[in-house]
Amino acid sequence: MGTKPVAPLLLGMAFPIMISMLVQALYNIVDSIFVARLSDAALAAVSFAYPVQMLTIAVAVGTSVGVNALLSRRLGEGNREAADKVAHNGMLLMFVSWLVFAVFGLVGSELFFSFFTTNPAIATDGAAYLRVCLVFSLGMFFQICLERLIQVTGRTVFQMISQLSGAITNIVLDPILIFGLLGAPKLGVLGAAVATVIGQTCGCVVCFLLNLKFNNEVRLHWKKFRFDRPTVIGIYDVGLPSIIMQSISSVMNFGMNKILIGFFETAVSVLGVYFKLQSFVFMPGFGLTNALVPIVGYNYGARRKERILAAIKVCAVAMCCVMALGTLLFQLFPGQLLALFSEGGDLGRIGRPALRIISLSFLVAGVDIVFSSLFQAVGEGFLSLLMSAFRQLVLLLPVAWLLSLTGNLDAVWFSFCISEVCSLALATFFFHRTYKNKILRLETIEFK
Repeated sequence: MGTKPVAPLLLGMAFPIMISMLVQALYNIVDSIFVARLSDAALAAVSFAYPVQMLTIAVAVGTSVGVNALLSRRLGEGNREAADKVAHNGMLLMFVSWLVFAVFGLVGSELFFSFFTTNPAIATDGAAYLRVCLVFSLGMFFQICLERLIQVTGRTVFQMISQLSGAITNIVLDPILIFGLLGAPKLGVLGAAVATVIGQTCGCVVCFLLNLKFNNEVRLHWKKFRFDRPTVIGIYDVGLPSIIMQSISSVMNFGMNKILIGFFETAVSVLGVYFKLQSFVFMPGFGLTNALVPIVGYNYGARRKERILAAIKVCAVAMCCVMALGTLLFQLFPGQLLALFSEGGDLGRIGRPALRIISLSFLVAGVDIVFSSLFQAVGEGFLSLLMSAFRQLVLLLPVAWLLSLTGNLDAVWFSFCISEVCSLALATFFFHRTYKNKILRLETIEFK
């Protein structure tokens, strides 16, 4: 973290993460591809459940961002005892988070779907799907935290192994449980949920074993699992803004679903399919920024300004390359992408212009993501929160609602482009402030 040339370090750490995240994106898409073969209502049910799934991931990833940032700093400072304490408290926080969502899954799934649809086929399948995904999500929470524990040491290949094990398990089980192959019961939409949670549990077990065997920097022991208030506060100093920031995406998705249902249910399915497809573009980008956070965090703890700036530059250039390729993919092949889910029909007719319009924002969004990750790594998670809230709540939803009043669905998709461009201006301002107040002064202030 502190000595290897920055470009090989960042790209070397990012590549396994990018591969694992691409596989993660693949098995999210596979769920919808197989479910879409059942019926349009089945695809709509999974699409309506997607915001709640995003919320669980937001809490898990946001907490792990706090763990990652604080753990990197403690290791950079050479404080191994404090680093172990961060790891154990992170796991405890994941357990508590899972309990909250499990209770909601048991008692609130039907109520959630009643807000969006009166179609009994969508409501019944969707509630069953959501309940299973939430009640049995402990593997997902623990896997995400365990991946960050091993990622912060630079051994990102093990994170890839963990992701691959879970993803492959899910991809294999999806058709078996959805369609009742090889003697298994035909579970339909419920089968997709069961395959998902089994895959998550498998990935968790693999990652736990990899941490025990190969992670010498952070050692887990059952006797050390006790809450430490200063450590929890330190985790949430960065993690809570990240949780809120990523949860805003769920709120945005709820709001967009409400706006789009005013046109027809297929528009909601198009949005759900878009988010599945765009993960193929954004997941590699998140792989880059996931590698950036521990590098910046470590060198911030070690007060090495030059390495921080070099890491930012390399990450920004690589991110722009990824986003440019994604834009070309969505511009040139929208029909082929949508054909994975439906053979023509309304989904293709509505989806083609949607993919082309929204993808115009990818390059700008990539730069926003790099800035946001930098803020988290240096303890300025609140700035990331402000960026996300401004982009998705202050701009995106109001603009989408105003454009929906035109009665033109295609106009609604332009709200994504408008919000990203305006957010970039705010991100640039925050970056100059952070550079002046924190990075530029690293050599002259006493680090605390």
